[in-house]
Amino acid sequence: MSAKVITGVRTVSVPVDDQEQALRFYVDTLGFTVVRDGPIPTGRWIELAPGGDDGVVVTLDQATADVTRGPIMIRFTTDDAAAAHAALTAAGVDTDEVLAWPGVPAMFAFRDPDGNAFSITET
Repeated sequence: MSAKVITGVRTVSVPVDDQEQALRFYVDTLGFTVVRDGPIPTGRWIELAPGGDDGVVVTLDQATADVTRGPIMIRFTTDDAAAAHAALTAAGVDTDEVLAWPGVPAMFAFRDPDGNAFSITET
């Protein structure tokens, strides 16, 4: 196969139990911007931009019992891991400690109200 089949990442889908609660968390707590929010047969199609100009969109998908989902890990970026950690911790977000290993960017993990795992790495 000579042609590239996959050329990038546009959307990362996050399964959530309550789309409205998740939307408030991602917009009000994490500071995401709503790109699209419209009705679909299974709930709503919600697209969010985490910031920057990288073009990757996060969707908040209504979790359903008939869809098996594995654990996800999305790695976001920040200019200041310590400040991001302090802000999310103060907002009541479930965060782990900041990891600061020699030669590796500072980073920490956190979870949304549905238990989805993420990390933030300093650029």
